[in-house]
Amino acid sequence: MSIVALTIDALIPAISDIGIAINSLDATQNQLLIIMIFLGLGVGQLFFGPLSDSLGRKPIVYIGFAVFGVASIICLLAPNLEIMIVGRILQGVGLSAPRTISISIIRDTYRGDYMAKIMSFVTAFFIIVPVIAPAFGKFIMSFSSWEGIFYAQLFFAVLVSFWFYKRQEETLKPEYKVPFKTSVFIRGTKEIFKHRETVSCTIISGLITGSFLVYLSSAQHVFEELYGLADSFPLIFAGLAISIGFSTLTNGTLVVRFGMRNLSFVALSTFTAIALLYSIIFWNEPDPSVSVLISFLSILFLCLGFIWGNLRSIAMEPIGHIAGIGAAITGFVSTILSIPISIFIGKYITDTVWALFAGLGICGLISVVLFIAFKTRPLFASNRAYQ
Repeated sequence: MSIVALTIDALIPAISDIGIAINSLDATQNQLLIIMIFLGLGVGQLFFGPLSDSLGRKPIVYIGFAVFGVASIICLLAPNLEIMIVGRILQGVGLSAPRTISISIIRDTYRGDYMAKIMSFVTAFFIIVPVIAPAFGKFIMSFSSWEGIFYAQLFFAVLVSFWFYKRQEETLKPEYKVPFKTSVFIRGTKEIFKHRETVSCTIISGLITGSFLVYLSSAQHVFEELYGLADSFPLIFAGLAISIGFSTLTNGTLVVRFGMRNLSFVALSTFTAIALLYSIIFWNEPDPSVSVLISFLSILFLCLGFIWGNLRSIAMEPIGHIAGIGAAITGFVSTILSIPISIFIGKYITDTVWALFAGLGICGLISVVLFIAFKTRPLFASNRAYQ
């Protein structure tokens, strides 16, 4: 899963240089190099998830890394923005395999709040990469061109593939394999939509991820151009990513005691309140100092660590017997939902960051309403009742 973060975040410091190289000087258009990889991540899951229920988890990961390799070469040879976007989408398609199958492997092996604990630790490692990825990308560009970032991604993909081959056992038992048929996919989809909590948590994941994508795609513009902090940007980006990593690790410790539903609800509510508070305070006002901005973002990102892993675990809990299809469909819906949200909000972040927080607040508010409306178990009841 960490290769996904490396592929996305290491490229952020190079967006301006890539735009110059491919004659694309519109900053809002160049943001698509970050956003559109998520389209590939979403679509690829629909194919690789069900296929893993038929062929097993490990072969699909190898196929995904092979597609990623071809897509990286397309990006390296791209003469314009359109071809580069095609390459980034295909990179997402390839990486959707290790990303989705990682979740399926966890669901094959664990369940309940302990599954949420394992998911938190895996996600925490996933977060470590964004901490260093922009600085890593900038380091490569200090002695190479932006192409060097793609070569580095290819190197780590090969390394991780070999490590996966040597260390990870196949987790899908032969008796649980199902034929790769359209009818099986349709039945699995129908079953998923019978579980209202799975559906609501998937939609919430899409809303929260979409609002976060706005930050991810506009971070360079905000800190380097609006605040003039080009040299400090990698450090600021890393510090904010550490907030997510810290809360994700903390969630892994607390989730067994307090329950994934309770932690998710408190985090969602806090996330929404902080985003709306900023929107109200700085309505029609100039952007605050960078220290105020980072303080608000840090609290928001602390909440994310208690949201993502828990929501995914809640969504996957009742569909473990179709974990491949389940991870694929829930991942597809949440990812595809996040893309138009990020594009729509992102186009308003030109001279101020207010739209970022307004978008976060609206998405958070809708998420809280959905969480309350479609919960299947009472919040704040003793977690032991669910063991």
